Amino acid sequence: MKKFIYKIWTQASLILALLFMATACEDSFENGGFDVNSSSNVISFNLKGTAGEIDQKTGKINVTMSYGSDITAVIPEIVLEAGATSNLDLTTPINFTTPVKFRVINGNLYKDYTITVAVLSPIKSFKINGVPAVINDVSKTITMTLPENTNLTALKPVIELTDGVSISPTSGATVDFTNPVTFLVTSNGKSVNYTANVGVPVTGLVVAFLGTAATRAEITNMDEITASNWLFENFTGAKYISFDSVLNGADLSDVDVIWWHFDSAANLPSVAYNPVVTTALKSFRTNKGNLLLTSFASQYVDALGIVPSGKGPNNVFGDFLPNGFVDGNSWGMSFVGHENHPIFEGLVTYEAGKANLLQSGTFRLNHTAWWFLPEWGGYGNGEGWRNQTGGTNLASEAWDNALDGRVTIAEFPNTGTDKNVVVISMGAYDWYNEANSSGVPSQANEFIGNIKLMTQNSINYLAEN
Repeated sequence: MKKFIYKIWTQASLILALLFMATACEDSFENGGFDVNSSSNVISFNLKGTAGEIDQKTGKINVTMSYGSDITAVIPEIVLEAGATSNLDLTTPINFTTPVKFRVINGNLYKDYTITVAVLSPIKSFKINGVPAVINDVSKTITMTLPENTNLTALKPVIELTDGVSISPTSGATVDFTNPVTFLVTSNGKSVNYTANVGVPVTGLVVAFLGTAATRAEITNMDEITASNWLFENFTGAKYISFDSVLNGADLSDVDVIWWHFDSAANLPSVAYNPVVTTALKSFRTNKGNLLLTSFASQYVDALGIVPSGKGPNNVFGDFLPNGFVDGNSWGMSFVGHENHPIFEGLVTYEAGKANLLQSGTFRLNHTAWWFLPEWGGYGNGEGWRNQTGGTNLASEAWDNALDGRVTIAEFPNTGTDKNVVVISMGAYDWYNEANSSGVPSQANEFIGNIKLMTQNSINYLAEN
């Protein structure tokens, strides 16, 4: 009897212990894995006299510096909880142009932090007829596209400046933007030139958004909806075509560029492989038609014979709702060596040949269909990929300056003329950031302008080649 009672008591104790552990784990996850009252907290963070905003729940430290601040070599001032230490070397200046991660340790407790430093742009905004420009403080450029048939000879930009900054020509002045215009930006007695390039879409350009839905109104994927809405808002010659219409003999002779942005599934739909469809699209390309393939649609290069058989993207993956995740890092790309390529013109870069596309803290599904070079496919590196596919690799992940690790953006064929296919295949090319699994809306992506501009540049580039 005693053994029986002891066994029941032991099992009950075990169940209570497991419940306690589960509750503790749940509390930990709800707090993002951080103890907001930890003895390993950063109490204050200061950079050149500017205090950082510390979020103890997420471990993020954000610092906004005044225009002109040099953040390439700075020793910060950090105050920690009593008895805590960090792994930051405060005897050597630190480069804060990219996020800096460090760990604070106090006894057997530790906490990870990420410092993100932003330097104010001298030009807060630049608009013409209500249309905002993309301002690149690295290349000192102002880029925008206005609707077709806009008269560029007499426009009045509305310019908002950071405190202490002046500009010439001034906000509201009438300016002829037929050719690039130089704006002189002055602060604290120092001046720098910004070049403004204002253009309009190729006149009469017909861009078709290809989709699996019968009509544009019947598209259900939010990423595809957002991308198609942008196209129709910015290109007067935009039209929608369905795969079924191509299957039934749709006339494509008036179309300059077909854009297929497929985000709904990792596997392409069976209708895309129908011989009638592939023959029609191959014929379209042969007759000087151009293709822009983005997200999972990148895989279509194989079926259309754009690459040799079996040489399409070899690394296809991604999450689907309700799965997905929020990352504390911004995702971008490296196009080092192709900085002057028209596809990248005007992008906001954080250093030469590097631009972000997806902001840290946004919800993401990471829909990727790229070429993974080092281990798979027998490519070895970028040169091996070019030789085997007949394409030009234009971009890779942000860490890959040699473009030997991944192929995230490519053009075909690899010849001096008639480059009539562009592929954009990385997970950072994300038009719509869904709510997370708890239904909390994602924060806005501050780099969506780069995605829009790169897409616009790609369409115009294809139409002009």
